[in-house]
Amino acid sequence: MNDNPAFGANLQPFMGIPSFMRLPATRDLKDADVAILGVPFDSGTSYRSGTRFGPRKIREASLMIWGHNAALHVTPLKTLKAVDYGDVSVIPTSIEHTMTAITQTAGEILASGATLITLGGDHSITLPLLRAHAQKHGPVSLVHIDAHLDTWEAEFEAVPYSHGTPFRYALQEGLIREGEYMQIGIRGPVSGENDYEDARQLGARIVTIHEVMEKGVGEILKEVHARMKGPVYVTVDIDSADPAYAPGTGTPEVGGLTSYQLLQLVRGLRGLNLIGFDLVEVSPPFDHGDITAILAANIVFEYLSLLALKTG
Repeated sequence: MNDNPAFGANLQPFMGIPSFMRLPATRDLKDADVAILGVPFDSGTSYRSGTRFGPRKIREASLMIWGHNAALHVTPLKTLKAVDYGDVSVIPTSIEHTMTAITQTAGEILASGATLITLGGDHSITLPLLRAHAQKHGPVSLVHIDAHLDTWEAEFEAVPYSHGTPFRYALQEGLIREGEYMQIGIRGPVSGENDYEDARQLGARIVTIHEVMEKGVGEILKEVHARMKGPVYVTVDIDSADPAYAPGTGTPEVGGLTSYQLLQLVRGLRGLNLIGFDLVEVSPPFDHGDITAILAANIVFEYLSLLALKTG
């Protein structure tokens, strides 16, 4: 019997190899229910870079998470076989080649039957992830929690892709089911007076932060459950949280969600047909006391808990 394992969620927070929650670091997906994948890429960023260091820091912060989710009454790693698959082999100087690598790696994981949880990285990575999920499941229902629309036209001439454009292309490519795309927490100045209307014309249901605050998280979740009829992909940009709670991000916007509201939103997805998840835009160089990475790791834990409840 090995009394000093290299991995294991039962170890002390300061012990073990820093995979996500000290899960086995392996590319063997035999019988795996969930795979954690890092995408350390931030070359789609238009303001402050640094999110390439996000996956590593989120993994480190996850070591503080004990195994039982008291709010959802589940211990996910007792129900699920989960592994840390490591990172996509990104190419920092080429967003197109990196996107191809993301879709290929994600596709390999999904082909094994495992559910994919991805740690970013900037928000450009969601487009190739959606391509991989749509290849397996067909067009998905999409819950997008963010401060920003990310449905803009190309930000830079002759360079179509960035962290501000993924959902424009996802909608145009038919990766998202019609009428089943919700953006939650949108706020802040925009580049043009028609930006919101352009997103609506593309097919987005925009829930601004003002609507969240006026109606409450519970009412927003009722609409989410009413709209999402297909397989549900969830993408969380950490800048959806107010910078008081998540300063470590590339494009912070004041007046956002509290940590608790963000946890409420994720927990409230319970009961949906959840098939994929990513969390993006954690930028450790701008973090203080790792509070952004700690929040991010806990959001991932909440989603992992939802998968355990779905399986159980």
